[in-house]
Amino acid sequence: MSFDIGSAQPSPAFSAAPVFNGGTISSGTFEDEPPLLEELGINTRQIWKKTVSILNPIRVNPSLHEDADLSGPFIFLMAFGLFQLLAGKFHFGIILGWVTVAALFVYVVFNMLAGRSGNLDLYRCLSLVGYCMLPMVIFSAISLFVPHGGVVIFAMGAVFVLWSTRMCTQLLVELATGGEEHRGLIAYACWLVYMLFSLLVIF
Repeated sequence: MSFDIGSAQPSPAFSAAPVFNGGTISSGTFEDEPPLLEELGINTRQIWKKTVSILNPIRVNPSLHEDADLSGPFIFLMAFGLFQLLAGKFHFGIILGWVTVAALFVYVVFNMLAGRSGNLDLYRCLSLVGYCMLPMVIFSAISLFVPHGGVVIFAMGAVFVLWSTRMCTQLLVELATGGEEHRGLIAYACWLVYMLFSLLVIF
């Protein structure tokens, strides 16, 4: 019985081992992998574009909001809760609960007004209501430096509520069918939602 080492054939299982060169894997496919945030469904570039579109109350770009997502609204809601926490109010659970109920309320109102022609789904409604919370986040941040109980805070609250209401109404009417002729009632529903959040900031 002899052992000839030179005649031994390499095993095919170990013949394609990856080669490490300078910290990179030459035979791997990690370079072709998408970024981790994209795998999780978080598109930071899209969130930034939507945020910039909400910051312009004069011209709204509904095409940016055709692809609904909840990453941006979640960031805004956490920022809103953080500013409320800096004001001495722990409202994270209240904010998340209220925005869910608010989106459900706007969804029901819109589809009841639009009838069979309405095509607004709850996911898109929650995305739009959440993105239009950005003026409320700004109002919550500015309210940290404004004395409460005066006329100034109420005037600022009215301005930011109208800003959020206008943006949300415009996006709902542009992206969903059947709401154009009921714009006033949809705006009233949105106004109630953002008025509720403004009262949370003021009081």
